[in-house]
Amino acid sequence: GTRFRPLSFEVPKPLFPVAGVPMVQHHIEACAKVPGMKEILLMGFYQPNEALSRFLVSAQQEFKVPIRYLQEYAALGTGGGIYHFRDQILSGGAEAFFVLNADVCSEFPLQEMLEFRQQHGDMHSFVILGTTANRTQALNYGCIVANASTQEVQHYVEKPSTFVSEIINCGIYLFTPAIFQHIGEVFQRNQQELALEENSNGWQRAEVIRLEQDVFTALAGSGKLYVYKTDGFWSQIKSAGSAIYASRLYLNQYSKSHPERLAQNKPGGPVIRGNVYIHPTASIDSTAVLGPNVSIGEGVTVGAGVRVRESIVLHGASLHDHTCVLNTIVGWDSTIGRWARVEGTPSDPNPNDPYAKIDSETLFRDGRLTPSITILGCSVTIPAEVVILNSIVLPHKELSRSYKNQIIL
Repeated sequence: GTRFRPLSFEVPKPLFPVAGVPMVQHHIEACAKVPGMKEILLMGFYQPNEALSRFLVSAQQEFKVPIRYLQEYAALGTGGGIYHFRDQILSGGAEAFFVLNADVCSEFPLQEMLEFRQQHGDMHSFVILGTTANRTQALNYGCIVANASTQEVQHYVEKPSTFVSEIINCGIYLFTPAIFQHIGEVFQRNQQELALEENSNGWQRAEVIRLEQDVFTALAGSGKLYVYKTDGFWSQIKSAGSAIYASRLYLNQYSKSHPERLAQNKPGGPVIRGNVYIHPTASIDSTAVLGPNVSIGEGVTVGAGVRVRESIVLHGASLHDHTCVLNTIVGWDSTIGRWARVEGTPSDPNPNDPYAKIDSETLFRDGRLTPSITILGCSVTIPAEVVILNSIVLPHKELSRSYKNQIIL
């Protein structure tokens, strides 16, 4: 979660709330809906902490499926982790399993992928979820060339230097236990190469395996790998700014999947425009105007005449009277003084291009901070009547004046 700082200082990135619930809960919800789902394993290099344990306990109760966290002893890459824990994955005689990257937001068409696999290929084939990107942005992803009639993957290139295909890898896969044989071959090859290299720190590096470059590239064209193309929404959540865009996609979906999570206009309540999530414990003045695309966390206080748009306000934050918050993530327990204006620049995909994806924006361009979402870390205090524009404020700062296009350390 380095690109997710300063927010990933407080919680592991997968637990960051998007559209009111932890990012990875959207994944778990989708998995729990698949008939016959026996177990959900979270894998990562995070030191498990109290927040993660609490989340696992509550998610197990809510979704009635066993959920465990498996910690890697080193960052093993996208393939190394599942290979290292292959015995855990296969215990209980799994006939197939999904692998989902935590930093994507999607409709997760898992059931459709299962049905697709039954229609195409055999029960031993693997399926990648793919989606269409525009030609220039496709270069930032894994590109898939498939047979138009069978959808068999014939060629796979991770982040090519020239145009290969508009179909990109969504980081959501359906595997059978046979995948471990292919990952095992990469592991043996790595070991042999390391044995030839003098004085390398051996075993640890052989275990680092990338599913995309090491496994899919070799499997393409072998008749074992297929792509299921989705027209549903999909986006990566790499930077904090992309969390606001992901929040919009999920809030949109709530009208179908979770209408109870969307706030409604009620007499004596705040003015709601578009899709807004408000935690039941938040206290919001009836003269406030919220939305579209706003998510208000636990115990948040919103004063009179406050305007919030395209923003995520995290638990315990307090927005005093007449503040204006636009394109901003307000950190936990932060306070924004009266009549202050906190605003960022959205990094949304081009709305006129149906296949546009969010650009993984670089923090700096030509030595200057790229204008982007404003982020307040946890426990930041903004004084009354100041303007904070396109800035990133690290945790526990007490500002005394206005700032523009700055990282405040």
